[in-house]
Amino acid sequence: MYTISALYHFTRFADPAALRGPLLSFAEQHGVKGSLLLASEGINGTIAGSDAGIKAMLGYIDALPGCRGFDHKESHAVDAPFGKMKVKLKKEIVTMGQPDVDPRASVGQYCNPEEWNALISSPDVAVIDTRNDYEVAIGTFDGAIDPMTRSFGEFPAWWEKNKERFHNKRIAMFCTGGIRCEKSTNFLMGQGVEEVFHLKGGILKYLEEMPQEKSKWDGECFVFDGRVSVGHGLVEGPHDLCHACRRPILPADKARAEFENGVSCHQCVEEYDEDRKERFRERQKQVELSRDKGEAHLGRDLKAARKKAAVQKALRAEMSRNGQPDAG
Repeated sequence: MYTISALYHFTRFADPAALRGPLLSFAEQHGVKGSLLLASEGINGTIAGSDAGIKAMLGYIDALPGCRGFDHKESHAVDAPFGKMKVKLKKEIVTMGQPDVDPRASVGQYCNPEEWNALISSPDVAVIDTRNDYEVAIGTFDGAIDPMTRSFGEFPAWWEKNKERFHNKRIAMFCTGGIRCEKSTNFLMGQGVEEVFHLKGGILKYLEEMPQEKSKWDGECFVFDGRVSVGHGLVEGPHDLCHACRRPILPADKARAEFENGVSCHQCVEEYDEDRKERFRERQKQVELSRDKGEAHLGRDLKAARKKAAVQKALRAEMSRNGQPDAG
């Protein structure tokens, strides 16, 4: 069982480049893998490893300048969600492209999951999903507005075009883990919106705490690791990734004519020319050669292997109950 930690913190790092090497080395020493972003505005990412390794890593980050008590959420997975550890330097830990936005100065009012249900049920509240279009497509809150943005950096332009729709409305915003709302609520406050709220801990915290029978969430939540999606209780969802466009797909989507393993799906089949698809085919061939040699791969291959093993186990159990020999 792997422990997965999604984390972020806005703080001022005077020299994020100086933090990168020691952070990467510490992670590797403790068997932790995943992806972390460092910028002058703070740290963001998702990591996975043993429970002890993650605890050590969280302790290390907590000791970084200004990171005491930083926000993080833990969940678990049977298979390794990441193949290696990456620590990258960025201009922003979540890219919005608005230099005047500073979540350290002010953010919207936090709502816990119970408060959130009551808030978004109010007729004077407009609920806005700040995530990308492919994330919204597999799940969102009932009645939430989808800006249909392909990246978070498109949100300010969308707001400028649509802000008149929200005259005299309170605004409730949400995202996967909370980080995008730290910036988007600060942005709206800077635009003169007086009452702005956001879901503390994001969708992940909501799905962890809110019983399904009381939930206002519909569908699955996209996550940026090998699980692809999670549902209530943070149980791994049914989605795989299209390894061409990196969008989530369901098992049934693989039966569609547009799907070619590692090359295209119904969402991206028209997005790549034939030269690009040939490169994808060559990449897929290398993946399959490695798999044939017994080397593990993340995402699609691990999920397929695990589901196949579960089916075989159930079949053997059924045959045993019926007095039939184990089929192996």
